Amino acid sequence: MSTFRQENVEDHYEMGEELGSGQFAIVRKCREKSSGLEYAAKFIKKRRLSSSRRGVSREEIQREVDILREIQHPNIITLHDIFENKTDVVLILELVSGGELFDFLAEKESLTEEEATQFLKQILDGVHYLHSKRIAHFDLKPENIMLLDKNVPSPRIKLIDFGIAHKIEAGNEFKNIFGTPEFVAPEIVNYEPLGLEADMWSIGVITYILLSGASPFLGETKQETLTNISAVNYDFDEEYFSNTSELAKDFIRRLLVKDPKKRMTIAQSLEHPWIKVIKRRNVRNEDNGKKPERRRLKTTRLKEYTIKSHSSMPPNNTYINFERFSKVLEEVAAAEESLREMERNKKSFREDIDALRSIYEEKESWYKEENESISQDLRQIRQELQKTEALKKQTQEETKSTLLVANGLKRRYRKLENRYETLAKQVASEMKFVQELVRSLELEKLQGGEGDCSLR
Repeated sequence: MSTFRQENVEDHYEMGEELGSGQFAIVRKCREKSSGLEYAAKFIKKRRLSSSRRGVSREEIQREVDILREIQHPNIITLHDIFENKTDVVLILELVSGGELFDFLAEKESLTEEEATQFLKQILDGVHYLHSKRIAHFDLKPENIMLLDKNVPSPRIKLIDFGIAHKIEAGNEFKNIFGTPEFVAPEIVNYEPLGLEADMWSIGVITYILLSGASPFLGETKQETLTNISAVNYDFDEEYFSNTSELAKDFIRRLLVKDPKKRMTIAQSLEHPWIKVIKRRNVRNEDNGKKPERRRLKTTRLKEYTIKSHSSMPPNNTYINFERFSKVLEEVAAAEESLREMERNKKSFREDIDALRSIYEEKESWYKEENESISQDLRQIRQELQKTEALKKQTQEETKSTLLVANGLKRRYRKLENRYETLAKQVASEMKFVQELVRSLELEKLQGGEGDCSLR
């Protein structure tokens, strides 16, 4: 298991604007202090307790990091550094600032199939690299197909978000219900063994939307969407595909196959004629003798699709265990609409109640965790305040004591000053007395000398 740097990430990187957020992650733009290079910092909230559903488990974060460390490809986001603190793991990732591919294409008036496949080819190259390493992304969707920089002649695709990616090990059966309902493969919906084939289904859905602006399986509810996927219920409506080539439709048909073993692989998709001969096929001769013209796909519906998907998309649109969650909500609604059927559907109703209790307990656990965290913070603040008040009181007492000592010294100074003045006067008086005594003695000496001379 790899270790993460335990240093403060802000000691090495200057954090900037928020680029996006999910249920348990926030991505911020950052600049490396040592080099001045810009990156994206992904703050992943760690799960505090193993029993809690709030946050991401260390195992899941470790899996994402291990996969990111293993991959290095021009069409896949790269990992630069990793930090960890008490609450978050921070991934320093390559900065992908060109926005989503679909948003970029929707800004165009129209799109040729050649232009579409130029971008699709990059997606296929990135997925081909992942599958060569037995890595399944499991969450391929327009939101996770970005442009490194859209302001260049030939923008480069970058596949991002490896939060639910897995290494597919031979001989190890892997099952899970995850991903985004609109793009997941039937084997995910039906809880069957999963492999690299699930990504190919998602590529088929993405291609369908790219060429039409319509989503092949999207229903009014999540349950309807999942039912459509399981039944492979889609068609090429003439309203959306009137100007789309048969080769393009064939490419999609070979991907939207229910049996994963019969689905086109990534290697086969790269060899498909629509990908290989798009330039030659994209120019057609009209029967009436007009000049050849390029097949142009209107982007109006693609623009409508991107606007609708962004407006209806929650912060984190990857629904974990979405099938069970969708079923619970719909069964609760049915129970509320028809109380008379409650007895006949007692078992189903009890499952709904258990599911709601689970949700309630999860919320209660979350509130308890948050309350404990806030209480701990408040206790710490109170302790700091008490320390501050004690220091303040101690300082006041020390100041008062210092003033008292200063006043005492001031009084002693004045007393000493008075004594000095008194001593000075006394010394001056005594000096005067000595001087007068000396003069008196000198005078007597002189007078005594004159008396001796007269006697001789």
